[in-house]
Amino acid sequence: MSKTQARTATATGLPRQAQVAGPVMPPRVSARRRRPGVIALSLALIAAGGVGVAVLLLQVGHRTEVVTVVREVQVGQVLTEQDLGAASVALDPALKAFEADDRDSVVGKRAAVELKSGSLLAPSQVTKDSLVKAGEQLVPIGLKPEQVPATALVPGQKVQLVHVPAQGASNADVEGDTSPETIAGRVVKASGAAPGTGVVVVDVATAATDGPTAAAWVSAGTLRLVLDAPDGS
Repeated sequence: MSKTQARTATATGLPRQAQVAGPVMPPRVSARRRRPGVIALSLALIAAGGVGVAVLLLQVGHRTEVVTVVREVQVGQVLTEQDLGAASVALDPALKAFEADDRDSVVGKRAAVELKSGSLLAPSQVTKDSLVKAGEQLVPIGLKPEQVPATALVPGQKVQLVHVPAQGASNADVEGDTSPETIAGRVVKASGAAPGTGVVVVDVATAATDGPTAAAWVSAGTLRLVLDAPDGS
């Protein structure tokens, strides 16, 4: 510092450091440019999210009284009051089920499929018709494990009952006509595999005139069950 500067500092009565250092400027803060489009989009997303949450809460809160099955019911069995119960559930629109008000209309109908305890009851699972129609007979057929189709046997499945030669039959015992005799039938019920043997019992409805013949084939062990192709295939 020169002598002139020192004399000036002394005259003003300020410290030398204050005289030397310049004023401190505050940092410049650049203002962010507002974008109206982004703000509008953000508000729209927030509003849409709020509507979605409201709809979800309404769906969860809306519950419907529906008919349930409280004990197992076999195929073809007539439903009674004791077989049915009720439950309040949030029902998906894609799921078809009897509402509790329809319970009286369900009593007296037959189970078209095996009904499990604790399940909801759907219109497709019951029928007012007997599974064995007028003019038909029910033939039980026992199938060994190697005779059971890999395709699950379900009520309504169309089948052919085929007469095959008995085991140990000689060629002379087989008729010259190689086309086997067949009987058309329809599956009414199929049991699970029996423990130990694996035998599956299938109840097949046939025309009343064919029932005795099919029963004789079963007794002789000369009957085989063949699945028909689904309708339209």
